[in-house]
Amino acid sequence: MNSFSQMQDKVRDVLRRDRTFNHTIVEENIFLQGTHSVHHNTLDASHGPVLYLEDVSVSFDGFQALNKLSLYIDDGELRCIIGPNGAGKTTMMDVITGKTRPDTGLVYFGQTMDLTQMAEHDIAIAGIGRKFQKPTIFPEHSVWENLELAMKTDKGVWHTLFTVLTSEQKDRIEEVMLIIGLQELCYARADLLSHGQKQWLEIGMLLMQDPRVLLVDEPVAGMTHQEMDRTAELLTSLAGKHSVVVVEHDMDFVRSIASQVTVLHEGSVLAEGTMDEVQNNQKVIEVYLGE
Repeated sequence: MNSFSQMQDKVRDVLRRDRTFNHTIVEENIFLQGTHSVHHNTLDASHGPVLYLEDVSVSFDGFQALNKLSLYIDDGELRCIIGPNGAGKTTMMDVITGKTRPDTGLVYFGQTMDLTQMAEHDIAIAGIGRKFQKPTIFPEHSVWENLELAMKTDKGVWHTLFTVLTSEQKDRIEEVMLIIGLQELCYARADLLSHGQKQWLEIGMLLMQDPRVLLVDEPVAGMTHQEMDRTAELLTSLAGKHSVVVVEHDMDFVRSIASQVTVLHEGSVLAEGTMDEVQNNQKVIEVYLGE
């Protein structure tokens, strides 16, 4: 294959990456509110929660997915969200990330950013990252390349093809690899990683965006016990610099990481407190834990 054909293939690949992981595209700090462009300042979480939902309701064809849900996440905290299937956990994350618009209620990031008026892409740029249960990585690229592609930089074709990483950008990639524990697999293809390693890589890709809030959906599903232990260490290490919201069904895992647990049921908060408190809550026992 000649060099021109190789360049054509690379350009096509870059375009595919942007469609798959398009929140890595850097734009001006402008968010669309309704039909107007609104400039926002730096996130203001100095007074009150970094993320809050108040009286949020969402219905789909008569089904009440969220029913006056109120949730408050403090800056730097690690919160676990549990609840039976259909409790509203996924819809809650969809509302926070702009995928679903609530029928009623308030959803704010800090004191000034109304998430109900922002597009998904803009919410990601603002500092809310979401990790789905199934990893979204670039399987044919190395761990390093995945992190590089996720970096918050200009994703134009020309820039992607010809710009050389700065020393600061290389340091950041190395820092994130160390955080997720994949430094020894730096040049390994992502599709050769174990299931747990792929999950950690996607968390690393989100960290390359430097999010203030991380939404993590069932991170330990399908993991070995050793991988679960490592994931617990990773998520607890991220709390403080980031607010981490974990949706999970594995109660042993939740117990190992959570200082604060919120239980959802039928689209609203059933109980909230420490793991011991919610486990001993009679309503929780009846509708979820079944003990």
